[in-house]
Amino acid sequence: MTLFIADLHLCSEEPAITAGFLRFLAGTAREADALYILGDLFEAWIGDDDPEPLHRQIALAIKELVDSGVPCFFIHGNRDFLLGKRFSRLSAMTLLPEEQVVDLYGRKMLLLHGDTLCTDDHGYQAFRKKVHQPWLQSLFLALPLFIRKRVAAKMRADSKASNSSKSMAIMDVNANAVIDALERHKLQWMIHGHTHRPEIHALSANGKPAFRCVLGAWHTQGSMIKVTAQDVELIPFEF
Repeated sequence: MTLFIADLHLCSEEPAITAGFLRFLAGTAREADALYILGDLFEAWIGDDDPEPLHRQIALAIKELVDSGVPCFFIHGNRDFLLGKRFSRLSAMTLLPEEQVVDLYGRKMLLLHGDTLCTDDHGYQAFRKKVHQPWLQSLFLALPLFIRKRVAAKMRADSKASNSSKSMAIMDVNANAVIDALERHKLQWMIHGHTHRPEIHALSANGKPAFRCVLGAWHTQGSMIKVTAQDVELIPFEF
């Protein structure tokens, strides 16, 4: 089996989620052929040089999983898109591009965080385009850590205020964007997170039945998708 998770939003203020994730890594995840984390593993990421102890704790726990024989792969989310090679080396986690096609037991799937599918949220897409410019990221990461913390805190506050006035429909995926992504890759399966709306949706793409599998956020319980040769299951579980 191959496991997928997303949207844990780990931070020092939520120790129960961290504890739940560590138990998951030491337990269920050890039985997998591979683990994919589809973004927003952390609530915020201002650079690999941030000395926050939680980051090292999580990196070493992921490395233990990898050392046990379970490879771990990561696609950046909208909260931790600056997570870089230094953390990747420490955790032994493989960084993937924003869209990745994998062949799992004869079933080809498109993996992504999911924020690029929310094309009705024009304000967010404009912001995303801006902050993903390499020169701007390099400039931000060159700032002193205390300034980066202030900037990140303000950005989170602004985002929260902006989202409070948006409809849930605007912040969800656009149906045409989903179909376009599947047809661009000539695939029938997609797995993503970001929207925090766990469900397996049936649709049509490439003239055939298709499926969009959405992971839930780790707020009050865990959420994973288990892919085997026989099935694709969305599984909620207690921390």
